[in-house]
Amino acid sequence: MADQLGLESIRNIGIIAHIDAGKTTLTERFLFYSGKTHRIGDIDSGNTVMDYLDEERSRGITIVSAAATFKWTNSDRAAMIHLIDTPGHIDFTAEVERSIRVCDGAVVIFSGVEGVEAQSEKVWHQSTSYNVSKIAFINKLDRLGASFERTVKDIKEKFPSIKISPFQIPVGIESDLRGVIDLLHMKYLHFGGDECSEVFAEGIPGELLAESDAARDQFLSDIAELSEDIAELYLDEQEIPLDLLKSEIRRLVIENKLCPLFVGSAKKNIGMQPLLDAVIDYLPSPADRPVYPAFTAKNHEKAQVDINDSHFCGLVFKLIASGSADLLYLRSYSGKLRMNDTLVNARNGKKVRVKRILRLYSKNIDAIDEVGPGDIVGIIGPDNVFTGDTLCDNARQVLLNKIDFPEPVISMALEPKSANDKDRLHSSLELMCREDPTLELKQSENTGQLILSGMGELHLEICTHRLQNEFNVNIRYGKPRVAFRETLLKSCSVTGVFDKLVGDKELYSEVKINLEPARLAQGIIVESTVRGASLPKSWIQTAQDTLSAALKTGGNLGYPLTYIKATVTGLSGSMEKTTDGSVAGAVIDAVNTAIAQGTKLMEPIMKLDITAPEEVVGEITGYLQMRRCIITGIGNVANSKVLRCEVPLAEMFGFSTALPKLSGGRASFSMEPFGYQEISQEDLQRTGNNNKISF
Repeated sequence: MADQLGLESIRNIGIIAHIDAGKTTLTERFLFYSGKTHRIGDIDSGNTVMDYLDEERSRGITIVSAAATFKWTNSDRAAMIHLIDTPGHIDFTAEVERSIRVCDGAVVIFSGVEGVEAQSEKVWHQSTSYNVSKIAFINKLDRLGASFERTVKDIKEKFPSIKISPFQIPVGIESDLRGVIDLLHMKYLHFGGDECSEVFAEGIPGELLAESDAARDQFLSDIAELSEDIAELYLDEQEIPLDLLKSEIRRLVIENKLCPLFVGSAKKNIGMQPLLDAVIDYLPSPADRPVYPAFTAKNHEKAQVDINDSHFCGLVFKLIASGSADLLYLRSYSGKLRMNDTLVNARNGKKVRVKRILRLYSKNIDAIDEVGPGDIVGIIGPDNVFTGDTLCDNARQVLLNKIDFPEPVISMALEPKSANDKDRLHSSLELMCREDPTLELKQSENTGQLILSGMGELHLEICTHRLQNEFNVNIRYGKPRVAFRETLLKSCSVTGVFDKLVGDKELYSEVKINLEPARLAQGIIVESTVRGASLPKSWIQTAQDTLSAALKTGGNLGYPLTYIKATVTGLSGSMEKTTDGSVAGAVIDAVNTAIAQGTKLMEPIMKLDITAPEEVVGEITGYLQMRRCIITGIGNVANSKVLRCEVPLAEMFGFSTALPKLSGGRASFSMEPFGYQEISQEDLQRTGNNNKISF
């Protein structure tokens, strides 16, 4: 429950942005001004609450998402805010994915210097895919090269599908930043007292009135474009009641038609309290979205979870594994959960008991007795539970929509330094993979080495540091290698047959499948056009599930397949001879037939953005052109150029070391997966890879 506050007073929010935009700095201010902490954590000093891992503090970046719960009260209402601070580095995009999945709203942070960066776009679209309402904050307006107007223009151009409307304008810029103009109340806000904990609202200075009036008119015009009630008053030049204006803004934000834009500097403690006010004024509570799509656990038919339902239902979106009992991060969607309650894991039908319920505060926890709908808590007790599992009441077993994670693109071979470390290495890696769904662990058939696959060089580097420092395992590891994929050479329609005598029973199934190469964001899509009341639904579901799994097991070269649209077009059998197992056997036979017709090797491509001073761009482009890089565009930001590129991942090893040398330490870059392309044998050999490397 919301600790004595009603359901409408809960806010589940994520803080999302590009790396180094100021997420953790802003979050530390939220905790301080709400009274949750008694000092402001500082990244440079390594004493932040939310970045608590040694790796995070030493590197000054967020690696794992951290949750904190605190109360905030403004002039209108009080709220219990469950906040999740997410990483900004692309290697840890899974942490963003699972955090956003359980949030109702998000605060998106943009740097007033760099504007909309690559990962900013990524997290924006991630939140949109989950229907998460957003407010935005332009940070770092105190920094050299900051520009409010340029950043607003950039945001509007990058996200044209939603109305972006500034609710504030800055007073001063760069080192002269000293406050903000609140366009809703038409007040000049400046901040003072201990750590700027006091907000002073005054009349707008005369020299700022003309600019403020123009910005206020544009602000009202933006709202009027989306609201008939506001439009009528605005066009008639009548006074718009504040209550009506705020209620319409809230409605539009919840409907994802409007994104209010706020400004300031987290580092200089400017604009934090008004942003917190906006979180509870405009972002949705769980009561604003009472119904969630789901599927029945038994036959996967469409269902829904209603927040008013008395049966408990919750989604595990993160876990911290241990040798004894895992800590599970849970978003509750309906019903109440109490200590020692027994639930069902809808994925496997197993009963689990909840021993403890915890209020989360970064690495700290406080025990609570029960939790109601719309809350985010930690629980301890259930075994064999993984990220994405639905825990629910036995009387109503449903599956909430799963969390989709990207596939690994890079691999590394690991082995223990001594026989004594062998078992500990394997168990430690399995534990890490349970925590992080974007890690994969396999054993090489050729060498017997353990192969760990992840999202990037930094991702794997941090994993090796954890093994050595946290788990005290002595290891040797090779250089990271590209994780290849395969795809079919051409479209084909194949038939698979399972016709065998198993024991004393004859089993028979026949499945027809159409497969076609296609560039897909999901990598693989599996569909079925099979219809018929005479066919058991379990046969069709088994065919689809087996087809999806079979395509991921590997092609002719042993790599998982990608870029394939697969459709089950026919399914036949009899009630006497056909079982789910025989259907699965027929599907595997069909997939093997298709793969035998030929596959080609695919390498991962990265979307690369580089920000650098103009005078070093030539050095950087020369370096890139020797590495099969395609420069798709060059933009301008502040006093620098932005190179937008597409480049094979195999060519990017060592780039983080080379770029500072090429630019004199004045350039920065970000990368994210951009799909796969065919690689020739010549390029394969030139990059030092071969068909026996990581999978």
